[in-house]
Amino acid sequence: MTTRLASLFTSHPAKVGETYFSHMAFAAWFCSRLSMAAGAAFVHAFLPFLFETTASRIVRELYERTNNRGTHAVKEPAALMDRA
Repeated sequence: MTTRLASLFTSHPAKVGETYFSHMAFAAWFCSRLSMAAGAAFVHAFLPFLFETTASRIVRELYERTNNRGTHAVKEPAALMDRA
């Protein structure tokens, strides 16, 4: 039972070549970058002369950092590559 429970927390991080804690750190960093992109996009919605490319630049950076990680990169359809 303990092994089954532990695998709930470790199977996905292992698929992308990380430990539970390194995956947690990466996910927290990713969340902070997404929050910055969302904030920039929100300000840009009302003041279009500010943060003109910030949100898209951050999203592009996040895509590049996650695109080739673990087994998920194999499952991604090629058509999505054209949308970045």
